[in-house]
Amino acid sequence: MSKHYTYEMKRPNIVFAISAILVLAFVLWGALNTPSLEHVANVALDFTIENFGWFYMIATAFFVAFSIFVVFSPFGKIRLGKEDDRPEYPFYTWIGMIFAAGIGVGFVFWGVAEPVMYYLDPPEGITPETAAAADAGIRYGSFHWSLHVWAIFGVVGLTLAYVQFRKDKPALISSAFASYFGNQMERWPGKAIDTFAVMSTAMGVATTFGLSALQMSGGLSYITGIPNNFVTQFTIIAIVTVLFIISAASGVNRGIKYLSNINLVLAAVLLLFVIAAGPTIQIAESFLTTLGGYMSNIVPMSLELAPHSAEESEWLGANTIFFWAWHMSWAPFIGLFIARVSRGRTVREYMMGVLLLPSLVGVVWFTAFGGTGLYQEIVMGTGISELVTANEEIALFEMLSSMPMALIMSILAFVLIGIFFITSADSASYVLGVMTSQGGLKPMLSIKIIWGFLIAGTASVLLLTGGLEGLQTAAIVSALPFGVIMVSMVIVVLLMMMKDHKIAKRKQKEKETAELTENIREEMYDEMRDEVYDKIKEDVHQQVQEEMEEERNGQNNQDDQRS
Repeated sequence: MSKHYTYEMKRPNIVFAISAILVLAFVLWGALNTPSLEHVANVALDFTIENFGWFYMIATAFFVAFSIFVVFSPFGKIRLGKEDDRPEYPFYTWIGMIFAAGIGVGFVFWGVAEPVMYYLDPPEGITPETAAAADAGIRYGSFHWSLHVWAIFGVVGLTLAYVQFRKDKPALISSAFASYFGNQMERWPGKAIDTFAVMSTAMGVATTFGLSALQMSGGLSYITGIPNNFVTQFTIIAIVTVLFIISAASGVNRGIKYLSNINLVLAAVLLLFVIAAGPTIQIAESFLTTLGGYMSNIVPMSLELAPHSAEESEWLGANTIFFWAWHMSWAPFIGLFIARVSRGRTVREYMMGVLLLPSLVGVVWFTAFGGTGLYQEIVMGTGISELVTANEEIALFEMLSSMPMALIMSILAFVLIGIFFITSADSASYVLGVMTSQGGLKPMLSIKIIWGFLIAGTASVLLLTGGLEGLQTAAIVSALPFGVIMVSMVIVVLLMMMKDHKIAKRKQKEKETAELTENIREEMYDEMRDEVYDKIKEDVHQQVQEEMEEERNGQNNQDDQRS
Protein backbone atom coordinates (compact mmCIF):
# COMPACT_ATOMS: atom_id res chain seq x y z
CA MET A 1 0.00 0.00 0.00
CA SER A 2 1.41 3.37 -1.02
CA LYS A 3 1.84 6.17 1.45
CA HIS A 4 1.00 9.80 0.92
CA TYR A 5 3.38 12.35 2.32
CA THR A 6 2.96 15.97 3.31
CA TYR A 7 5.55 18.43 2.10
CA GLU A 8 6.63 21.68 3.66
CA MET A 9 6.19 25.01 1.90
CA LYS A 10 9.13 27.41 2.26
CA ARG A 11 9.57 30.94 1.05
CA PRO A 12 12.09 31.83 -1.70
CA ASN A 13 15.58 32.88 -0.60
CA ILE A 14 18.64 34.68 -1.95
CA VAL A 15 19.24 31.93 -4.53
CA PHE A 16 15.93 32.84 -6.15
CA ALA A 17 16.76 36.53 -6.24
CA ILE A 18 20.25 36.05 -7.73
CA SER A 19 19.35 33.38 -10.29
CA ALA A 20 16.11 35.06 -11.40
CA ILE A 21 17.93 38.38 -11.92
CA LEU A 22 20.70 36.66 -13.91
CA VAL A 23 18.24 34.81 -16.13
CA LEU A 24 16.22 38.00 -16.67
CA ALA A 25 19.42 39.87 -17.57
CA PHE A 26 20.25 37.13 -20.09
CA VAL A 27 16.80 37.43 -21.66
CA LEU A 28 17.08 41.23 -21.91
CA TRP A 29 20.59 40.96 -23.35
CA GLY A 30 19.40 38.63 -26.08
CA ALA A 31 16.30 40.70 -26.82
CA LEU A 32 18.10 44.06 -26.94
CA ASN A 33 21.46 43.10 -28.44
CA THR A 34 21.11 39.76 -30.24
CA PRO A 35 24.40 39.94 -32.24
CA SER A 36 26.44 40.56 -29.09
CA LEU A 37 24.95 37.57 -27.28
CA GLU A 38 25.44 35.36 -30.32
CA HIS A 39 29.12 36.34 -30.63
CA VAL A 40 29.89 35.78 -26.94
CA ALA A 41 28.04 32.45 -26.99
CA ASN A 42 30.03 31.19 -29.98
CA VAL A 43 33.35 32.15 -28.37
CA ALA A 44 32.32 30.40 -25.14
CA LEU A 45 31.23 27.31 -27.08
CA ASP A 46 34.53 26.98 -28.95
CA PHE A 47 36.51 27.44 -25.73
CA THR A 48 34.42 24.85 -23.86
CA ILE A 49 34.61 22.13 -26.53
CA GLU A 50 38.33 22.62 -27.21
CA ASN A 51 39.35 22.60 -23.55
CA PHE A 52 36.70 20.55 -21.75
CA GLY A 53 35.27 18.13 -24.29
CA TRP A 54 37.28 15.38 -22.61
CA PHE A 55 35.64 16.20 -19.28
CA TYR A 56 32.11 15.65 -20.59
CA MET A 57 33.12 12.28 -22.08
CA ILE A 58 34.96 10.88 -19.07
CA ALA A 59 32.46 12.24 -16.53
CA THR A 60 29.53 10.60 -18.32
CA ALA A 61 31.38 7.29 -18.55
CA PHE A 62 32.09 7.58 -14.81
CA PHE A 63 28.38 8.04 -14.06
CA VAL A 64 27.52 4.89 -16.02
CA ALA A 65 30.17 2.85 -14.21
CA PHE A 66 28.99 4.13 -10.82
CA SER A 67 25.33 3.35 -11.62
CA ILE A 68 26.11 -0.23 -12.62
CA PHE A 69 28.31 -0.68 -9.55
CA VAL A 70 25.54 0.49 -7.22
CA VAL A 71 23.03 -1.99 -8.69
CA PHE A 72 25.26 -4.98 -7.88
CA SER A 73 26.77 -3.64 -4.65
CA PRO A 74 25.53 -4.28 -1.09
CA PHE A 75 24.39 -0.64 -1.08
CA GLY A 76 21.48 -1.65 -3.31
CA LYS A 77 19.50 -2.80 -0.27
CA ILE A 78 19.47 0.68 1.27
CA ARG A 79 16.03 2.29 1.11
CA LEU A 80 15.53 5.86 -0.07
CA GLY A 81 13.67 6.85 3.04
CA LYS A 82 12.98 5.33 6.43
CA GLU A 83 12.95 1.56 6.73
CA ASP A 84 9.14 1.42 6.81
CA ASP A 85 8.68 3.80 3.84
CA ARG A 86 7.15 2.34 0.68
CA PRO A 87 6.78 3.81 -2.84
CA GLU A 88 4.23 6.62 -3.16
CA TYR A 89 3.36 5.87 -6.81
CA PRO A 90 2.68 2.58 -8.65
CA PHE A 91 5.53 1.37 -10.83
CA TYR A 92 4.04 2.26 -14.23
CA THR A 93 2.94 5.71 -13.08
CA TRP A 94 6.43 6.25 -11.67
CA ILE A 95 8.09 5.30 -14.98
CA GLY A 96 5.61 7.47 -16.88
CA MET A 97 6.38 10.51 -14.74
CA ILE A 98 10.11 10.02 -15.31
CA PHE A 99 9.63 9.91 -19.09
CA ALA A 100 7.21 12.81 -19.27
CA ALA A 101 9.37 15.03 -17.06
CA GLY A 102 11.21 16.11 -20.20
CA ILE A 103 13.11 13.24 -21.78
CA GLY A 104 10.12 12.44 -24.01
CA VAL A 105 10.71 15.68 -25.89
CA GLY A 106 14.17 14.46 -26.88
CA PHE A 107 12.86 11.07 -28.02
CA VAL A 108 10.22 12.65 -30.24
CA PHE A 109 12.52 15.36 -31.63
CA TRP A 110 15.60 13.25 -32.36
CA GLY A 111 14.08 9.78 -32.98
CA VAL A 112 14.03 10.25 -36.75
CA ALA A 113 16.44 13.17 -37.10
CA GLU A 114 19.61 11.67 -35.59
CA PRO A 115 19.83 8.37 -37.52
CA VAL A 116 18.89 10.08 -40.80
CA MET A 117 21.40 12.92 -40.34
CA TYR A 118 24.18 10.51 -39.39
CA TYR A 119 23.49 8.56 -42.59
CA LEU A 120 24.76 11.58 -44.54
CA ASP A 121 27.27 12.69 -41.89
CA PRO A 122 28.50 9.63 -39.92
CA PRO A 123 31.37 9.49 -37.43
CA GLU A 124 34.93 9.36 -38.75
CA GLY A 125 35.92 6.13 -40.47
CA ILE A 126 32.45 5.37 -41.86
CA THR A 127 31.58 6.12 -45.49
CA PRO A 128 28.44 8.29 -45.83
CA GLU A 129 25.31 6.89 -47.48
CA THR A 130 26.28 3.25 -46.96
CA ALA A 131 24.77 0.37 -44.99
CA ALA A 132 27.46 0.92 -42.36
CA ALA A 133 26.44 4.58 -42.08
CA ALA A 134 22.78 3.54 -41.64
CA ASP A 135 23.69 1.08 -38.87
CA ALA A 136 25.93 3.67 -37.19
CA GLY A 137 23.16 6.26 -37.39
CA ILE A 138 20.71 4.14 -35.41
CA ARG A 139 23.45 2.96 -33.03
CA TYR A 140 24.61 6.48 -32.19
CA GLY A 141 21.03 7.71 -31.86
CA SER A 142 20.37 4.94 -29.33
CA PHE A 143 23.72 5.63 -27.65
CA HIS A 144 22.85 9.28 -27.09
CA TRP A 145 19.47 8.48 -25.52
CA SER A 146 19.88 5.29 -23.52
CA LEU A 147 22.21 4.17 -20.73
CA HIS A 148 24.40 7.28 -20.47
CA VAL A 149 21.46 9.69 -20.34
CA TRP A 150 19.73 7.84 -17.56
CA ALA A 151 22.97 7.39 -15.62
CA ILE A 152 23.40 11.19 -15.62
CA PHE A 153 19.85 11.72 -14.39
CA GLY A 154 19.98 8.73 -12.07
CA VAL A 155 23.03 9.72 -10.03
CA VAL A 156 21.65 13.21 -9.35
CA GLY A 157 18.24 11.78 -8.43
CA LEU A 158 19.84 9.15 -6.20
CA THR A 159 21.90 11.73 -4.33
CA LEU A 160 18.97 14.09 -3.81
CA ALA A 161 16.59 11.32 -2.72
CA TYR A 162 19.24 10.00 -0.33
CA VAL A 163 19.87 13.30 1.43
CA GLN A 164 16.17 14.27 1.47
CA PHE A 165 14.55 11.08 2.67
CA ARG A 166 17.35 9.41 4.67
CA LYS A 167 19.18 12.43 6.03
CA ASP A 168 16.16 14.77 6.32
CA LYS A 169 17.93 17.54 4.41
CA PRO A 170 16.25 20.13 2.13
CA ALA A 171 15.76 19.26 -1.56
CA LEU A 172 18.83 21.23 -2.65
CA ILE A 173 21.97 20.31 -4.57
CA SER A 174 24.04 21.77 -1.71
CA SER A 175 22.40 19.31 0.71
CA ALA A 176 24.53 16.55 -0.80
CA PHE A 177 27.61 18.17 0.75
CA ALA A 178 26.08 19.09 4.12
CA SER A 179 27.17 15.82 5.76
CA TYR A 180 30.83 16.66 5.18
CA PHE A 181 30.89 20.46 5.22
CA GLY A 182 28.19 21.09 7.81
CA ASN A 183 26.95 24.64 8.30
CA GLN A 184 29.10 25.93 5.45
CA MET A 185 26.38 24.68 3.10
CA GLU A 186 23.95 27.10 4.73
CA ARG A 187 26.25 30.02 3.92
CA TRP A 188 27.68 31.34 0.66
CA PRO A 189 29.36 28.10 -0.56
CA GLY A 190 26.02 26.30 -0.47
CA LYS A 191 24.22 29.27 -2.02
CA ALA A 192 26.82 29.36 -4.81
CA ILE A 193 26.36 25.65 -5.55
CA ASP A 194 22.58 26.02 -5.65
CA THR A 195 22.81 29.09 -7.89
CA PHE A 196 25.06 27.23 -10.36
CA ALA A 197 22.57 24.37 -10.35
CA VAL A 198 19.63 26.70 -10.96
CA MET A 199 21.40 28.49 -13.83
CA SER A 200 22.39 25.18 -15.43
CA THR A 201 18.86 23.88 -15.08
CA ALA A 202 17.37 27.05 -16.52
CA MET A 203 19.50 26.75 -19.66
CA GLY A 204 18.90 23.03 -20.01
CA VAL A 205 15.15 23.43 -19.67
CA ALA A 206 15.16 26.40 -22.05
CA THR A 207 16.85 24.13 -24.59
CA THR A 208 14.01 21.66 -24.16
CA PHE A 209 11.46 24.45 -24.55
CA GLY A 210 13.17 25.59 -27.73
CA LEU A 211 13.30 22.10 -29.24
CA SER A 212 9.61 21.57 -28.48
CA ALA A 213 8.69 24.91 -30.04
CA LEU A 214 10.81 24.14 -33.11
CA GLN A 215 9.16 20.76 -33.61
CA MET A 216 5.63 21.98 -32.97
CA SER A 217 6.21 24.82 -35.43
CA GLY A 218 7.47 22.34 -38.01
CA GLY A 219 4.46 20.12 -37.39
CA LEU A 220 2.03 23.02 -37.73
CA SER A 221 3.68 23.99 -40.98
CA TYR A 222 3.20 20.45 -42.31
CA ILE A 223 -0.39 20.11 -41.13
CA THR A 224 -1.78 23.59 -41.81
CA GLY A 225 0.74 25.42 -43.99
CA ILE A 226 1.48 28.03 -41.31
CA PRO A 227 5.03 29.40 -41.83
CA ASN A 228 7.71 27.68 -39.79
CA ASN A 229 9.46 30.76 -38.40
CA PHE A 230 10.34 32.52 -35.15
CA VAL A 231 6.95 34.22 -34.87
CA THR A 232 5.18 30.85 -34.94
CA GLN A 233 7.67 29.40 -32.46
CA PHE A 234 7.27 32.35 -30.09
CA THR A 235 3.47 32.09 -30.30
CA ILE A 236 3.64 28.38 -29.44
CA ILE A 237 5.86 29.11 -26.43
CA ALA A 238 3.40 31.76 -25.22
CA ILE A 239 0.38 29.45 -25.56
CA VAL A 240 2.13 26.54 -23.86
CA THR A 241 3.24 28.83 -21.02
CA VAL A 242 -0.40 29.69 -20.31
CA LEU A 243 -1.42 26.02 -20.45
CA PHE A 244 1.41 25.01 -18.15
CA ILE A 245 0.25 27.58 -15.57
CA ILE A 246 -3.13 25.85 -15.53
CA SER A 247 -1.41 22.48 -15.06
CA ALA A 248 0.96 23.84 -12.40
CA ALA A 249 -1.94 25.26 -10.40
CA SER A 250 -3.40 21.75 -10.04
CA GLY A 251 -0.23 20.43 -8.32
CA VAL A 252 2.19 17.59 -9.06
CA ASN A 253 -0.14 14.82 -7.89
CA ARG A 254 -2.82 15.85 -10.36
CA GLY A 255 -1.44 17.82 -13.30
CA ILE A 256 1.82 15.98 -14.00
CA LYS A 257 0.45 12.57 -13.00
CA TYR A 258 -2.53 12.68 -15.37
CA LEU A 259 -0.61 14.22 -18.26
CA SER A 260 2.14 11.62 -17.80
CA ASN A 261 -0.32 8.76 -18.11
CA ILE A 262 -1.93 10.32 -21.20
CA ASN A 263 1.48 10.80 -22.78
CA LEU A 264 2.48 7.20 -22.17
CA VAL A 265 -0.60 6.02 -24.05
CA LEU A 266 -0.08 8.44 -26.97
CA ALA A 267 3.64 7.61 -27.23
CA ALA A 268 2.87 3.86 -27.17
CA VAL A 269 0.21 4.28 -29.90
CA LEU A 270 2.63 6.23 -32.10
CA LEU A 271 5.45 3.72 -31.54
CA LEU A 272 3.25 0.70 -32.28
CA PHE A 273 1.86 2.41 -35.39
CA VAL A 274 5.35 3.08 -36.77
CA ILE A 275 6.41 -0.51 -36.09
CA ALA A 276 3.25 -1.98 -37.67
CA ALA A 277 2.89 0.42 -40.64
CA GLY A 278 6.61 0.81 -41.26
CA PRO A 279 9.14 -1.80 -42.45
CA THR A 280 8.40 -4.17 -39.56
CA ILE A 281 10.88 -6.91 -40.49
CA GLN A 282 13.67 -4.41 -41.06
CA ILE A 283 12.90 -2.70 -37.75
CA ALA A 284 13.13 -6.05 -35.93
CA GLU A 285 16.44 -6.87 -37.63
CA SER A 286 17.76 -3.36 -36.95
CA PHE A 287 16.81 -3.68 -33.29
CA LEU A 288 18.96 -6.80 -32.83
CA THR A 289 21.80 -5.30 -34.88
CA THR A 290 21.65 -2.02 -32.96
CA LEU A 291 21.46 -3.72 -29.56
CA GLY A 292 24.45 -5.94 -30.39
CA GLY A 293 26.44 -3.05 -31.86
CA TYR A 294 25.57 -0.84 -28.91
CA MET A 295 26.71 -3.40 -26.35
CA SER A 296 29.91 -4.29 -28.19
CA ASN A 297 30.89 -0.68 -28.95
CA ILE A 298 29.73 1.05 -25.77
CA VAL A 299 33.24 1.42 -24.31
CA PRO A 300 34.94 2.90 -27.42
CA MET A 301 31.94 5.15 -28.12
CA SER A 302 31.96 6.32 -24.49
CA LEU A 303 35.65 7.26 -24.48
CA GLU A 304 36.04 8.38 -28.08
CA LEU A 305 37.73 11.73 -28.74
CA ALA A 306 39.54 13.10 -31.80
CA PRO A 307 42.71 14.94 -30.71
CA HIS A 308 44.22 14.71 -34.23
CA SER A 309 41.15 15.34 -36.36
CA ALA A 310 39.49 18.75 -36.37
CA GLU A 311 36.59 17.45 -38.47
CA GLU A 312 35.85 14.54 -36.14
CA SER A 313 36.26 16.77 -33.10
CA GLU A 314 33.66 19.10 -34.59
CA TRP A 315 31.31 16.12 -35.16
CA LEU A 316 31.68 14.99 -31.54
CA GLY A 317 31.14 18.53 -30.28
CA ALA A 318 27.95 18.98 -32.30
CA ASN A 319 26.62 15.55 -31.34
CA THR A 320 27.91 13.40 -28.47
CA ILE A 321 29.39 16.22 -26.37
CA PHE A 322 26.30 18.34 -26.97
CA PHE A 323 24.01 15.57 -25.75
CA TRP A 324 26.12 14.82 -22.67
CA ALA A 325 26.29 18.51 -21.78
CA TRP A 326 22.58 19.01 -22.42
CA HIS A 327 21.71 16.07 -20.19
CA MET A 328 24.01 17.38 -17.46
CA SER A 329 22.34 20.80 -17.62
CA TRP A 330 19.02 18.97 -17.42
CA ALA A 331 20.18 16.77 -14.55
CA PRO A 332 19.17 18.99 -11.59
CA PHE A 333 15.69 19.30 -13.10
CA ILE A 334 15.16 15.62 -13.96
CA GLY A 335 17.17 14.38 -10.96
CA LEU A 336 15.27 16.39 -8.37
CA PHE A 337 11.96 15.46 -9.96
CA ILE A 338 12.85 11.74 -10.05
CA ALA A 339 13.93 11.99 -6.41
CA ARG A 340 10.62 13.67 -5.54
CA VAL A 341 8.60 10.72 -6.89
CA SER A 342 10.96 7.90 -5.79
CA ARG A 343 10.68 7.96 -2.01
CA GLY A 344 10.42 4.51 -0.47
CA ARG A 345 12.21 2.56 -3.21
CA THR A 346 15.47 0.74 -2.55
CA VAL A 347 18.65 2.01 -4.20
CA ARG A 348 18.77 -1.12 -6.40
CA GLU A 349 15.10 -0.84 -7.40
CA TYR A 350 15.50 2.86 -8.10
CA MET A 351 18.64 2.57 -10.20
CA MET A 352 17.43 -0.44 -12.20
CA GLY A 353 14.11 1.28 -12.86
CA VAL A 354 15.82 4.48 -13.97
CA LEU A 355 18.49 2.73 -16.08
CA LEU A 356 17.15 -0.42 -17.70
CA LEU A 357 13.59 0.10 -18.90
CA PRO A 358 14.09 3.66 -20.23
CA SER A 359 17.33 2.57 -21.96
CA LEU A 360 15.61 -0.37 -23.62
CA VAL A 361 12.74 1.86 -24.72
CA GLY A 362 15.33 4.27 -26.13
CA VAL A 363 16.83 1.55 -28.34
CA VAL A 364 13.37 0.41 -29.48
CA TRP A 365 12.26 3.98 -30.20
CA PHE A 366 15.32 4.98 -32.24
CA THR A 367 15.31 1.68 -34.08
CA ALA A 368 11.64 2.05 -35.04
CA PHE A 369 11.63 5.75 -35.95
CA GLY A 370 15.19 6.01 -37.25
CA GLY A 371 14.91 2.69 -39.09
CA THR A 372 11.69 3.82 -40.79
CA GLY A 373 13.26 7.12 -41.82
CA LEU A 374 16.30 5.34 -43.26
CA TYR A 375 14.06 2.87 -45.10
CA GLN A 376 12.25 5.79 -46.72
CA GLU A 377 15.61 7.33 -47.67
CA ILE A 378 17.37 4.21 -48.95
CA VAL A 379 14.55 2.06 -50.38
CA MET A 380 11.76 4.55 -51.18
CA GLY A 381 14.08 7.41 -52.23
CA THR A 382 12.03 10.13 -50.50
CA GLY A 383 15.06 12.39 -49.94
CA ILE A 384 14.21 12.72 -46.24
CA SER A 385 17.86 12.93 -45.19
CA GLU A 386 18.56 16.19 -47.03
CA LEU A 387 15.31 17.76 -45.79
CA VAL A 388 16.07 16.75 -42.20
CA THR A 389 19.67 17.96 -42.38
CA ALA A 390 18.36 21.39 -43.37
CA ASN A 391 15.50 21.42 -40.81
CA GLU A 392 15.82 18.86 -38.02
CA GLU A 393 12.46 19.84 -36.49
CA ILE A 394 10.45 18.47 -39.46
CA ALA A 395 12.00 14.98 -39.31
CA LEU A 396 9.11 13.22 -37.57
CA PHE A 397 6.41 14.84 -39.70
CA GLU A 398 8.36 14.25 -42.93
CA MET A 399 8.57 10.55 -42.05
CA LEU A 400 4.87 10.32 -41.15
CA SER A 401 3.89 12.02 -44.42
CA SER A 402 5.06 8.91 -46.33
CA MET A 403 3.03 6.50 -44.17
CA PRO A 404 -0.67 5.50 -44.05
CA MET A 405 -3.05 7.84 -42.16
CA ALA A 406 -0.41 10.56 -42.42
CA LEU A 407 -2.66 13.43 -41.34
CA ILE A 408 -4.16 11.59 -38.36
CA MET A 409 -0.79 10.40 -37.09
CA SER A 410 0.77 13.84 -37.63
CA ILE A 411 -1.97 15.39 -35.50
CA LEU A 412 -1.42 12.71 -32.83
CA ALA A 413 2.32 13.43 -32.90
CA PHE A 414 1.64 17.16 -32.60
CA VAL A 415 -0.61 16.57 -29.57
CA LEU A 416 2.03 14.28 -28.04
CA ILE A 417 4.72 16.95 -28.42
CA GLY A 418 2.37 19.56 -26.98
CA ILE A 419 1.63 17.50 -23.88
CA PHE A 420 5.32 16.70 -23.43
CA PHE A 421 5.98 20.42 -23.71
CA ILE A 422 3.37 21.31 -21.07
CA THR A 423 4.55 18.53 -18.76
CA SER A 424 8.18 19.61 -19.13
CA ALA A 425 7.24 23.18 -18.29
CA ASP A 426 5.18 22.03 -15.33
CA SER A 427 7.96 19.80 -14.00
CA ALA A 428 10.66 22.40 -14.65
CA SER A 429 8.82 25.21 -12.89
CA TYR A 430 8.19 22.91 -9.92
CA VAL A 431 11.84 21.87 -9.67
CA LEU A 432 13.18 25.40 -10.08
CA GLY A 433 10.67 26.53 -7.47
CA VAL A 434 11.97 23.89 -5.04
CA MET A 435 15.61 24.79 -5.75
CA THR A 436 14.97 28.48 -5.06
CA SER A 437 12.67 28.00 -2.05
CA GLN A 438 15.18 26.55 0.41
CA GLY A 439 14.38 23.03 -0.75
CA GLY A 440 10.74 23.09 0.33
CA LEU A 441 8.87 20.42 -1.64
CA LYS A 442 5.79 22.60 -2.01
CA PRO A 443 6.96 25.82 -3.71
CA MET A 444 4.62 28.78 -3.98
CA LEU A 445 2.54 28.92 -7.16
CA SER A 446 3.75 32.47 -7.85
CA ILE A 447 7.39 31.28 -7.83
CA LYS A 448 6.59 28.48 -10.28
CA ILE A 449 4.83 30.94 -12.59
CA ILE A 450 7.78 33.37 -12.49
CA TRP A 451 10.15 30.58 -13.48
CA GLY A 452 7.80 29.50 -16.25
CA PHE A 453 7.90 32.97 -17.78
CA LEU A 454 11.68 33.29 -17.34
CA ILE A 455 12.34 29.94 -19.04
CA ALA A 456 9.93 30.81 -21.84
CA GLY A 457 11.81 34.08 -22.34
CA THR A 458 15.17 32.31 -22.33
CA ALA A 459 14.01 29.77 -24.92
CA SER A 460 12.70 32.59 -27.13
CA VAL A 461 16.02 34.46 -26.94
CA LEU A 462 18.02 31.30 -27.75
CA LEU A 463 15.82 30.64 -30.79
CA LEU A 464 16.25 34.25 -31.85
CA THR A 465 20.06 34.09 -31.60
CA GLY A 466 20.61 30.94 -33.62
CA GLY A 467 17.79 28.42 -33.58
CA LEU A 468 19.01 24.90 -32.84
CA GLU A 469 22.66 25.99 -32.75
CA GLY A 470 21.83 28.62 -30.15
CA LEU A 471 20.09 25.99 -28.01
CA GLN A 472 23.08 23.65 -28.30
CA THR A 473 25.53 26.39 -27.37
CA ALA A 474 23.60 27.33 -24.23
CA ALA A 475 23.40 23.71 -23.08
CA ILE A 476 27.10 22.93 -23.58
CA VAL A 477 28.47 26.09 -21.95
CA SER A 478 26.07 26.21 -18.98
CA ALA A 479 26.57 22.55 -18.07
CA LEU A 480 30.31 22.77 -17.32
CA PRO A 481 30.15 24.13 -13.74
CA PHE A 482 27.40 21.74 -12.78
CA GLY A 483 29.27 18.82 -14.35
CA VAL A 484 32.05 19.36 -11.80
CA ILE A 485 29.47 19.54 -9.02
CA MET A 486 27.91 16.28 -10.27
CA VAL A 487 31.19 14.37 -10.04
CA SER A 488 31.61 15.63 -6.48
CA MET A 489 28.03 14.61 -5.65
CA VAL A 490 28.67 11.04 -6.78
CA ILE A 491 31.76 10.79 -4.57
CA VAL A 492 29.85 12.20 -1.59
CA VAL A 493 26.84 9.88 -1.95
CA LEU A 494 29.19 6.90 -2.27
CA LEU A 495 30.87 7.89 1.00
CA MET A 496 27.46 8.30 2.67
CA MET A 497 26.32 4.87 1.49
CA MET A 498 29.55 3.26 2.68
CA LYS A 499 29.12 4.85 6.10
CA ASP A 500 25.44 3.89 6.37
CA HIS A 501 26.21 0.36 5.18
CA LYS A 502 28.85 -0.02 7.90
CA ILE A 503 26.39 1.27 10.50
CA ALA A 504 23.72 -1.12 9.22
CA LYS A 505 26.18 -4.03 9.32
CA ARG A 506 27.20 -3.12 12.86
CA LYS A 507 23.57 -2.89 13.96
CA GLN A 508 22.83 -6.20 12.28
CA LYS A 509 25.82 -7.79 13.99
CA GLU A 510 24.73 -6.35 17.34
CA LYS A 511 21.24 -7.70 16.74
CA GLU A 512 22.58 -11.12 15.80
CA THR A 513 24.87 -11.08 18.86
CA ALA A 514 21.95 -10.14 21.10
CA GLU A 515 19.81 -12.90 19.61
CA LEU A 516 22.66 -15.41 19.99
CA THR A 517 23.21 -14.33 23.60
CA GLU A 518 19.49 -14.69 24.29
CA ASN A 519 19.45 -18.14 22.71
CA ILE A 520 22.46 -19.22 24.76
CA ARG A 521 20.84 -17.82 27.89
CA GLU A 522 17.64 -19.73 27.15
CA GLU A 523 19.59 -22.91 26.44
CA MET A 524 21.59 -22.51 29.66
CA TYR A 525 18.37 -21.86 31.55
CA ASP A 526 16.83 -24.96 30.05
CA GLU A 527 19.91 -27.04 30.94
CA MET A 528 19.99 -25.68 34.49
CA ARG A 529 16.26 -26.27 34.83
CA ASP A 530 16.66 -29.85 33.65
CA GLU A 531 19.60 -30.40 36.02
CA VAL A 532 17.64 -28.97 38.95
CA TYR A 533 14.62 -31.07 38.00
CA ASP A 534 16.73 -34.19 37.77
CA LYS A 535 18.40 -33.38 41.10
CA ILE A 536 15.07 -32.80 42.78
CA LYS A 537 13.70 -35.97 41.23
CA GLU A 538 16.72 -37.90 42.45
CA ASP A 539 16.49 -36.38 45.94
CA VAL A 540 12.79 -37.13 46.15
CA HIS A 541 13.36 -40.65 44.92
CA GLN A 542 16.14 -41.13 47.46
CA GLN A 543 14.01 -39.67 50.24
CA VAL A 544 11.13 -41.95 49.31
CA GLN A 545 13.49 -44.90 49.30
CA GLU A 546 14.84 -43.91 52.71
CA GLU A 547 11.34 -43.45 54.11
CA MET A 548 10.29 -46.82 52.73
CA GLU A 549 13.43 -48.38 54.18
CA GLU A 550 12.73 -46.80 57.55
CA GLU A 551 9.14 -47.99 57.35
CA ARG A 552 10.29 -51.55 56.59
CA ASN A 553 12.84 -51.43 59.40
CA GLY A 554 10.15 -50.14 61.77
CA GLN A 555 7.80 -52.92 60.73
CA ASN A 556 10.51 -55.52 61.22
CA ASN A 557 11.24 -54.19 64.70
CA GLN A 558 7.58 -54.42 65.59
CA ASP A 559 7.45 -57.98 64.32
CA ASP A 560 10.51 -58.87 66.35
CA GLN A 561 8.97 -57.38 69.48
CA ARG A 562 5.77 -59.38 69.01
CA SER A 563 7.77 -62.50 68.58
